[in-house]
Amino acid sequence: MIEMTDVTRRGALVFTAGAMVAGCATRPPAPRTQPAALTLEEAFLGRTVGEGVFSFPIARVNRRFRADLDGRLEGDRLTVVEDFFYEDGETNRLTWVFDRAGPGRWTGRREDTVGVAAVTESNGLIRLEYLADVSSRGAVTRLGFRDLIYRTGPDVIVNEAVVSWNGLPLGSVRFEIRRA
Repeated sequence: MIEMTDVTRRGALVFTAGAMVAGCATRPPAPRTQPAALTLEEAFLGRTVGEGVFSFPIARVNRRFRADLDGRLEGDRLTVVEDFFYEDGETNRLTWVFDRAGPGRWTGRREDTVGVAAVTESNGLIRLEYLADVSSRGAVTRLGFRDLIYRTGPDVIVNEAVVSWNGLPLGSVRFEIRRA
């Protein structure tokens, strides 16, 4: 007969092991080859277009979208207007406002962010981390985003993100951006 304490210990062990494995997947992996130099301004200044997908395997959801972006730089402030068009007909406009915080560092806010987003530029990679209250299909969910942005060619920038809820990875985003 299994005692309740054994079940509790096993459950705790399984949960802890699962959390440790999940913790390993909380950031997108860096590209296998060293990407070309890239800064936040280079990635988002001017007009760009992109296509992407939100993937949530546990719910068997792959939500495709396209987006038109328009970035403008005034002094040390970069403003990026994002117009999203989802395959199910939903649309959304969000605006990032990034402020330079020092060499290779920015802070950012968007209408749906909770607190301030942190941005770092290093070795051709841009890392963007933030919490957002995401509105979709009439519901709002607080999600964590850990983005990795890098150049794959002269005209293509990739934004990959791990999406989490309460620290547990739930899904991912892959977004490819090109000059308009």
